[in-house]
Amino acid sequence: MNPAPLVAGATLAGLGLAVYQSTRYAWWTQPQAWHWPRVLMYHMVSPHRPGARFNKLRVPPARFEQQVRWLAENGFSFVHASALAQPHTLPPKPVCLTFDDGYHDNLAHADPVLARHGACATLYLVGDRTGGWSSKKKAHHADDELANEPKLSDDQVRELIATGRWELGGHTATHENLPQLDDHAAAEQVAYSRQQFPAVFDTPSPSFAYPFGIFGPREAAFARDAGYTLALRADGGLSDPSTWDAMAVPRIKVSGKDRLFSFKIRMKRGRRGW
Repeated sequence: MNPAPLVAGATLAGLGLAVYQSTRYAWWTQPQAWHWPRVLMYHMVSPHRPGARFNKLRVPPARFEQQVRWLAENGFSFVHASALAQPHTLPPKPVCLTFDDGYHDNLAHADPVLARHGACATLYLVGDRTGGWSSKKKAHHADDELANEPKLSDDQVRELIATGRWELGGHTATHENLPQLDDHAAAEQVAYSRQQFPAVFDTPSPSFAYPFGIFGPREAAFARDAGYTLALRADGGLSDPSTWDAMAVPRIKVSGKDRLFSFKIRMKRGRRGW
């Protein structure tokens, strides 16, 4: 048997894999400017659940530790989201860790990692985490998995704030899809944390994150009118902060399925691959 066709086939397969991996990760491209803030979006720090829909929102604790350690060891400066309002005052290589919604594992698993590595984070907290909380983009969507995920109690939120590692931000009262609401209801949802958090948690909420990352000019105007200094998207990757719209600050999604190599690519370019 002539082995040449087998060798050629294996070579072509290897070449195809190399091209695929190169396109998927674009590891060879130049990094975006390191003084551009890396604003990272997390939700949960918890183990994956077999068959669960939202495992991309669950970063396993060991993987989160790996990511934060890598940031600390590679010269990144951790900042709260409020610091992004004045980008010219940021330290070199700024990185802002943000957590949406208010899951219990932020206290149980994320905070100990922050403490070990001298890091900080901003928590975009849903006001009602007891029963009125919604994870549905549309009325017909199922709403059991994230609705049933353990949430932080008010006392646990206070515990996080007391560490000095956590800053509080707004994320509406009940995590509604804002563009589906009328003007009055949407404005109330956006302003909720500005009105309620100072009394409940004895701290302001200087910034806001749009639920599902869904917003338009109307929602941005409501955020500005409520007194937030900036509002965060759920996408956008990396861009020059001098060009930012303060009511649409971009973030980098961190997937629970990313290995460290993928995470490094996201930090380098703002996204994985093209």
